[in-house]
Amino acid sequence: METLDESLGRSVTATELADLLRTAIVTGELVPNQRLVEADLAAEYGASRGNIRVALSELSVEGLVERVQNRGARVRAVSVDEAVEITEVRAALEALCARKAAERITDKEIAELQQLAERMTDAVERGDRESYSENNQKLHARIIAISAQQTAAATIQRLRGQAVRFQFRLARQPGRPAVSLPQHLAIITAVCAHDPDAAAQAMRVHLESVADVIRSSNP
Repeated sequence: METLDESLGRSVTATELADLLRTAIVTGELVPNQRLVEADLAAEYGASRGNIRVALSELSVEGLVERVQNRGARVRAVSVDEAVEITEVRAALEALCARKAAERITDKEIAELQQLAERMTDAVERGDRESYSENNQKLHARIIAISAQQTAAATIQRLRGQAVRFQFRLARQPGRPAVSLPQHLAIITAVCAHDPDAAAQAMRVHLESVADVIRSSNP
């Protein structure tokens, strides 16, 4: 296969490599406990050893990769129980963000969230799970940004990275968007109505529902 190095005519940066590996982990191309050998990564992605180490360190901080003494790096395996716990912690933090967003949101931001609601509804009606998933992520990101809770935002980002494989599979389950759409619309309605209590409750209900679905996947 052509490496990114060959197609761009330069060495892949650490940031580019981290993005490529993150996507490969999320989509299941790289599986839990799979070893990440520097020589193999260099050959496949056209990255220098130094950039590979930086990228792996970044993904280690995110909880996607772990380093094993005397054995190098590997894709970190997250159990169902841990994914549920992570989602429950996210529920508490994102409920806080929804509450703060409802207090702070501007008219321009209200219009933006309402447009997201329209796109998500349209995606469900068309059966476009990819578009729905993309706008789902945008909605959560915008509410966190509007809340201006930087500490919560940084913590949520780390937590999402650790359980992201479960969330990726969940978002693509047939029928799941139709279940979660009303939950997302309830969040948007409450935030846009400047109702902090309702916004926090709607976000909590949504992410507790996500935790329940992940929990049900435990054999």
